[in-house]
Amino acid sequence: MAHLLSSILIAVAAVIFLLLIWAGMVSLKEQERRAANRFFWLSVLLPLPYLLLGLISFDFRFEAGLTLLILTFIPLIIFLIPLGRNKTYRQQVPMSKIDERDTMFSRNELKPGSKQFEEYYNRKPEKKKKDDIFRKKAGLLQPAVSQYHPLNFAAADASFETIEALKHKVDGPVSGKTIEVDPASVSDYIKIWSKKLGAVDCGITKLKGYHLYSFGGRAERYGKKVVNEHQFAIAFTVEMDKEMVDSAPTSTIVMESGQQYLESGIIALQAAAFIRGIGYEARAHIDGNYEVVCPLVARDAGLGEIGRMGLLMTPRLGPRVRISVVTTNLPLIPDNPVHDHSVIDFCTLCKKCADACPGKAISFNDREEIDGVKRWQIKQEACFTLWCELGTDCGRCMSVCPYSHPDNLMHNMVRKGLGNSSLFRMAALKLDDYFYGRKPSIKPLQDWMNLPKK
Repeated sequence: MAHLLSSILIAVAAVIFLLLIWAGMVSLKEQERRAANRFFWLSVLLPLPYLLLGLISFDFRFEAGLTLLILTFIPLIIFLIPLGRNKTYRQQVPMSKIDERDTMFSRNELKPGSKQFEEYYNRKPEKKKKDDIFRKKAGLLQPAVSQYHPLNFAAADASFETIEALKHKVDGPVSGKTIEVDPASVSDYIKIWSKKLGAVDCGITKLKGYHLYSFGGRAERYGKKVVNEHQFAIAFTVEMDKEMVDSAPTSTIVMESGQQYLESGIIALQAAAFIRGIGYEARAHIDGNYEVVCPLVARDAGLGEIGRMGLLMTPRLGPRVRISVVTTNLPLIPDNPVHDHSVIDFCTLCKKCADACPGKAISFNDREEIDGVKRWQIKQEACFTLWCELGTDCGRCMSVCPYSHPDNLMHNMVRKGLGNSSLFRMAALKLDDYFYGRKPSIKPLQDWMNLPKK
């Protein structure tokens, strides 16, 4: 029995060593040096007690070895027990529509002295004082900001200009010849095709009233009542590059945002054109030209949950995605919402985004009842004012989120545990803080972006 116990202890030491070395190698590949160093040190330290008890003879060796194994496997088993997985969770359904004119992008477009400017602040005088603050800042992608980078800002601007050039393509004439389709088959076709076009995921939902803005707030749509009688909405997500996001809030984040708004927009434009081409109405909703609130559509289409930072939290990439939508009367099969309590529970515990937010715009509190819906509400004026100081769309909350780790085996094993157990969620948060930091460091710009000094 003692010999068997010794063999088990040595085997456990070997498994711990190999797992930690593997985790360290994965972290090196991810350029997470802090995590890699800690994994490598632990690969030396943690196997030692097992090796010593397995190789060295002394009194009470058997009892000590057995106790160590019990202390190892019982917590491991407890963490794997599905505790809190099936906790009752009611998805929050907004009781009213959002007026796009109240969004910061719309308010930023108001020109002092214009009719729209006067009308808006006569109607919402409480917002003017806060908005006057961000108007005094240099603004997004402007030279006199803290994160100015001439080439990266020009690259971001190029993406947004391209999106602007495509906005007239969001809608168009429908083919006079209607092709009869099977809803299930055409739903699968769109999902598979969109992934070939570059989407990470695609989901379908029935278009609901609260998905739509009440009034438009951008450009020529300003003040116009949103009327959309389509039956279905298709949501697409695309991945934001982890390395670019890790440098947030520097210029890389707005560069990557612009690129992925463009990528997701192109997928939506192609899908809408395809649907119109087979004889059904379809409108694409892309950056700067939305009639819908994309995160709500994507949530109801089964692509994730809305987290503490107000962004869609997807199962594989967390908030590190951009979204586009197509609304249509093409007969489709809706997907079921995720109803994932574990994401809400983890966001309730975590608060890393709130800790790291430079603008203090993210709440530390639990979800609150707001307009009849239990949710988190960011301070959008504080968030946007920071953007106008940085010149970028910040993204610091996205970069520090534990769900934003790369989509690979190591992190997917953790994600599986997060969805399985409330105890695992608590332990995983502590470990994420240990390996990556409570406020993970901002990664430097990639070498090819560094400008030569004058």
